[in-house]
Amino acid sequence: MGSDRPDEFDTISRLLRPLANHPAARGLMDDVAVLTPPDGRTLVLTHDAMVAGVHFWPHDPPDLIARKLLRVNLSDLAAKGAEPFGYLLSCAWAAECDWSWREAFAGGLALDQSQFGLNLLGGDTVSTPGPLTIGATLIGWGRPGRSPARSGAREGDLILVSGTIGDAGLGLRITSGEDLGLEQDDSAWLAGRYRLPEPRTALAAMMAQLATASADVSDGLAADLAHISEASALSAEVDLEAMPLSVAAGRWVAGQTDASSARACLASSGDDYEIVFTIRPEALDQVRTEAAAVGCPVTPIGVIKTGSGLVATVEGRPLEIERLGWRHR
Repeated sequence: MGSDRPDEFDTISRLLRPLANHPAARGLMDDVAVLTPPDGRTLVLTHDAMVAGVHFWPHDPPDLIARKLLRVNLSDLAAKGAEPFGYLLSCAWAAECDWSWREAFAGGLALDQSQFGLNLLGGDTVSTPGPLTIGATLIGWGRPGRSPARSGAREGDLILVSGTIGDAGLGLRITSGEDLGLEQDDSAWLAGRYRLPEPRTALAAMMAQLATASADVSDGLAADLAHISEASALSAEVDLEAMPLSVAAGRWVAGQTDASSARACLASSGDDYEIVFTIRPEALDQVRTEAAAVGCPVTPIGVIKTGSGLVATVEGRPLEIERLGWRHR
């Protein structure tokens, strides 16, 4: 990194304005963006902030940091069945964020804007003596009555999850320098899952149509499923043996002395940005078909029952998960 420190207006005019091509952004020449939702659509909003040393490592590549910021928010929109449209960006630049760093950061934004059909609409940039702190408010289009809430689960609903669980938690441990005893290729793949999650935007239409309740898996599968349970005032019973694992995570579990505890560890790991959701049992075949058509597998892992709280089982036996997931202090 060089020593040059661009000011706010340099950053906006040279790096961010080229990303703000939609008329609603007013060329970033105003203090607001002005949107008109398409006919018959609802406005779906979400916001996540990320802090260096908490949500990513300060030495991570700037373009990956930018892309992760957009993707953790895109995951929320996907879980609620919303089509991505645009975002507001806030950046509190740390001292090390010189011009070349900011250029690479803007390049990451541009890459994922193109991939996910996003438009930069505005925001704010400041400097800070503390760690780099960034945030994004994403805006998506939903449909009236078709944004599944955490509170929508019903008794008898099946619980499903997209993709695989626990990869990012293992990736975090690897990027922090911990040796998990895995081959280099597995370690690199898991680290990549932590640094650059894959939001399940391709599932959004199916979520809007068929999910009765949903949440993105950010704090950990166990924690986010417990949120659905609490909001719906029902019990969520999940079989950890059915929880889908990647090949790399499966090899890690196989190397542990207690496979059940290892699976519980993965279920309570954060940053997967998969979707946990509930459906009526009769919708299972359609859900599987639609998920397969967009290349994102979904796996039934449990059922909603009367009662309260999360009940995790292994081979039919209850297993206590002491720490359900990540909590900020």
